[in-house]
Amino acid sequence: MPRNGERPQSRLSRGPSPISSAEVSRLFVDLRRAAVLVLAVSGGPDSTALMWLAAQWRRRLRRGPELVAITVDHGLRKESRAEARGVKKLAATLGIRHTTLIWSGTKPPRGLPAAAREARYAMLADAARKAGAECILTAHTRDDQAETFLMRLSRGSGLAGLAAMARYSVRGDVVVVRPLLDMPKGRLIATLDKARISFADDPTNRDPAFTRPRWRQLMPRLEQEGIDARSIARLTARLARANAALEAVVHRAESVLVRSEDGGAQRRTIDASAFLSLPPEIRLRLLHRAVDRAGHEGPAELGKVETLLEDLTDALTAKTARTFRRTLAGALVGFARGVISIEPAPLRRR
Repeated sequence: MPRNGERPQSRLSRGPSPISSAEVSRLFVDLRRAAVLVLAVSGGPDSTALMWLAAQWRRRLRRGPELVAITVDHGLRKESRAEARGVKKLAATLGIRHTTLIWSGTKPPRGLPAAAREARYAMLADAARKAGAECILTAHTRDDQAETFLMRLSRGSGLAGLAAMARYSVRGDVVVVRPLLDMPKGRLIATLDKARISFADDPTNRDPAFTRPRWRQLMPRLEQEGIDARSIARLTARLARANAALEAVVHRAESVLVRSEDGGAQRRTIDASAFLSLPPEIRLRLLHRAVDRAGHEGPAELGKVETLLEDLTDALTAKTARTFRRTLAGALVGFARGVISIEPAPLRRR
């Protein structure tokens, strides 16, 4: 694995400080009862620091989880194979079992980062199941959180999307844990420098052909205006709290207002007057849930649900009696005789 080429921080330097032993314990404290933890380690500074810190934490425990490092080689750069071997060598010195998985097959000409990410998570989830692990640890940092927020903001995401990444998320039957999510990248590099641990440098992380690197390059200019990774992380935490509160209200409204006909889940109904009495954001989320549950074409786009809600509200508040029928994401939304209905739409003919 190539050296990073950066000098360790001097004691008199005002640069980022290495992560202390006490902080290491706090990073992983909620994971000590797991039997096996899978670490996603590419060989870059963030994931290398994750493996190093997890090994130090595990060493201090009398009993702790078995650590399994997984490197996914996407085969997109000629250096990737050597980087995987470097991870394997470091894992051996840390007493961590390591496996390299190869992303084979044809790579898509468009949307490559997203396709690579989906393939990586699918392979990690499969490796976790085989290892008997319920959790996959990734090395997302505070810097990644800021970039994710800005990317989603530019795409017009709603409140849930702007809350960005959480410490825990579920993908299929495994839990993804991000223990470094509130840790600046600079402190991870300082920790590796102090321990004299080398890491790989992936040039695609600076390639402006991809969206995330372009936002990464803009961060220094935003920091001049006070919009740094720390302030964005604080904002995403507040948005996450607000989103959780709204979801709790929607859950309660759903349990009270939504009815399943004949005890089944195929067709659901909502009293129109009760639906109109809800605040607009709760109406939107309740409708979004119902469409996603009834539909068979994947999650509905937020913008399309907003348009659907506008049209449905016009029908509900019309002075003369009106009926309403719309399809979205494989769900059929209707209104007649004071009742809103949501059910699977007929399959489209090919």
